[in-house]
Amino acid sequence: MSDHATGGWVTRRTGLVPSAAPSTRSSAKSVLSEADRPSAPEPDEGVRFSRRGLSAGHHLIAVHDHYRAELAKVRQILRRVKEGETGIGEARGELNGLTIRATNWTLHGACQAQCVSLTQHHGMETGQIFPHLRRSQRDLGAVLDRLTEEHHAIHTVLEGVDAALVHLAGDPTDFGPITEAVDLLTDTLLSHFAYEERELVAPLSRHGFFPGQL
Repeated sequence: MSDHATGGWVTRRTGLVPSAAPSTRSSAKSVLSEADRPSAPEPDEGVRFSRRGLSAGHHLIAVHDHYRAELAKVRQILRRVKEGETGIGEARGELNGLTIRATNWTLHGACQAQCVSLTQHHGMETGQIFPHLRRSQRDLGAVLDRLTEEHHAIHTVLEGVDAALVHLAGDPTDFGPITEAVDLLTDTLLSHFAYEERELVAPLSRHGFFPGQL
């Protein structure tokens, strides 16, 4: 795979390292068309990235790291409850440390809070950040279109998680649907985050998240 396709030039030019998607998947399903994802061209060598600008690119990775860590925590709690290692009550202290924590300490609440947080994050990107980047760098159009499509796909996956949570509320012993839904959500998000970082770390480092930031 070329340096361009893997985003290697991003690290070479900025020193920032976009996260890679896991090589193994949790779900047999997929809702993303990963093979034909577009990429924006590498900017001319004359383009320089300032220290302040690089902090904007790093912020995207940091935000995604936060979601990755919290998703992993939800998965861990789900596994432990399924295997009878702990009850939801015992997991309360751990959930209390999550910024996505729910107001009621249930597995349903923890998963639902994660879904709401992600929906808000993607809404801000699509509604505010992407239009700014589209105006600032015209060759990002195809990438931003694909990322927006993926946000819609992720919303559908989140609806599947919500449906699985409704099922679990009706039958607290049947973890099959919620396990499948969270597995698909995990694969989808980790792949999407990796693609978004590969394509947007450098543009954000050039143009910021909003006009006048840099």
